[in-house]
Amino acid sequence: MAGSVNFSNIDSIQMRLLEEVAGLHQVPAGAYNIRTNGQMAARAVSANIEIVSKDDGMGIDIHIKPGTKNESVHIPVVLSQSGLTEMVYNDFYIGDHADVVIIAGCGIHNGGDQDSKHDGVHRFFVGKNSKVKYVEKHYGSGDGKGKRIMNPGTEVTMEEGSYMEMEMVQIKGVDSTRRSTRADLAAGAKLIIRERLLTHGTQFAESSFVVNLNGQDSSANVISRSVAKEDSIQIFNAEINGNAKCAGHSECDAIIMDNAKISAVPKITANNTEAALIHEAAIGKIAGEQIIKLMTLGLTEEEAEAQIVNGFLK
Repeated sequence: MAGSVNFSNIDSIQMRLLEEVAGLHQVPAGAYNIRTNGQMAARAVSANIEIVSKDDGMGIDIHIKPGTKNESVHIPVVLSQSGLTEMVYNDFYIGDHADVVIIAGCGIHNGGDQDSKHDGVHRFFVGKNSKVKYVEKHYGSGDGKGKRIMNPGTEVTMEEGSYMEMEMVQIKGVDSTRRSTRADLAAGAKLIIRERLLTHGTQFAESSFVVNLNGQDSSANVISRSVAKEDSIQIFNAEINGNAKCAGHSECDAIIMDNAKISAVPKITANNTEAALIHEAAIGKIAGEQIIKLMTLGLTEEEAEAQIVNGFLK
């Protein structure tokens, strides 16, 4: 399908949120489920991808047939009603030998005085030798006094030989978030997680990762890049448990500015003599020589800082 999105129940604010969190400027190819203000706004399925609402209406089940190749699923959620609170459960069943891209994300526009909150749990069951790329973006907007709150939970079960790459991004405007990710890997499974996070003002963000490397030759790489500005607070927790011959690596690389606070809490546990686990963490301010170098090219100090931050978070 192509052309402009023309759903009568999706307004201009919601469309802007969809563009920010899911890159949707037109009707997406493949399967999709778009949720706005607690209700399904649009849905399409394909021959290989089925989307079914849960009985209570608070989530969906996505079934991807074995052998599905080069297909995508978009499942963005947007809230533009101040004071709305919801909890959604989405389950993904990916058949063996599949290769798919899943685009999620949540955007909240709050122009009122009441807090708006979206909590979501995504569970992935990745079949043998399947490959999944998962992109999740969070974004907040609006000049109301009410907070924009998002608490995503992700649970991943990976079968033998499977591969999953996760890109988890908080763009801006989220006042409070607690992000929880847990993964269990079977033999030969490989997981890559890349987190990018920016906080400012008095925002709070906590990211927690628990990865269990249960199968022989399983591996995981958890990488977080973050910038904390003004009076914001960030907490990064990473736990990797090596329960077999495996390889695990976690890394937190953060820039701290103004009066912000950042805490990185690593935990690696080897329960097998052939588990190879590494954790790295670095927190620091922008080097003065970087600012000076860019200012000699004609940038103001503020512009130089912005360019460094943008480059760091790419």
